[in-house]
Amino acid sequence: MRFGIAKLSNIALRSAPDMESAIITMAHYGEGFKILDHRKWWFKVRMAYDQTEGWVENLQILEISEDQYQSLEEKTPSYCQELTGFIQEENGGLMPVLLGANISQSKLLSHTFEGNTKANGTKNGVVNTALMYLNAPHLKGGTLPFGIDAAGLSQMAYKLNGYLLARTAELQSKQGEPLSFVEESEAGDLAFFDNAEGVIDHVGIILPDNHVIHCHGKVRIDRIDHTGIFNNQTNQYSHSLRVIKNIV
Repeated sequence: MRFGIAKLSNIALRSAPDMESAIITMAHYGEGFKILDHRKWWFKVRMAYDQTEGWVENLQILEISEDQYQSLEEKTPSYCQELTGFIQEENGGLMPVLLGANISQSKLLSHTFEGNTKANGTKNGVVNTALMYLNAPHLKGGTLPFGIDAAGLSQMAYKLNGYLLARTAELQSKQGEPLSFVEESEAGDLAFFDNAEGVIDHVGIILPDNHVIHCHGKVRIDRIDHTGIFNNQTNQYSHSLRVIKNIV
């Protein structure tokens, strides 16, 4: 088995080993993975954090030993809590990293970072983190403040506060405890929405006063009730509520 780590601010995991294939998710700086397969310019990897699999360009990663990978998994991660920060490389050059970069691995990559890595670790922290992504454009497979999808928003808001969520809305909906009514929810709980076929395909984070932050076109705040998300711009419901879950 071979192992690797993301050495750039972020790299795309794709559904196939070519640049035209869909983005599944992103590996942030300092995130580790197992290498499952390879092509000429590509590695198929499985992310250590959430077990998501996809293809990455081999020029964008650094291969590491099994011992280094094990130490990576054993170390408590600390994440960049700033919208953008900078890593100083061994030669003194600067490299930008984004909100969510795993700074605890900078030593392994011979880098230094002096920005904020302190997590709140509470439901209130989840909400505050989610608000940092406000107005980020929708990007399917994205987990970045400059391109993100609905499940990426909830995963990152929880991740940066020390809680593990799966990568897709459907898998996230299997976590936590269900609540019977919107009125029972607290800020930081997750609301899940389904499509016409009954498949859960959207998620948002509950805010105070019957509002929700979610990614639909962009990361935005809308009203929520027992029917679903009401979009004030279009004056209609955009998503049908399936269940609300208490994760923390």
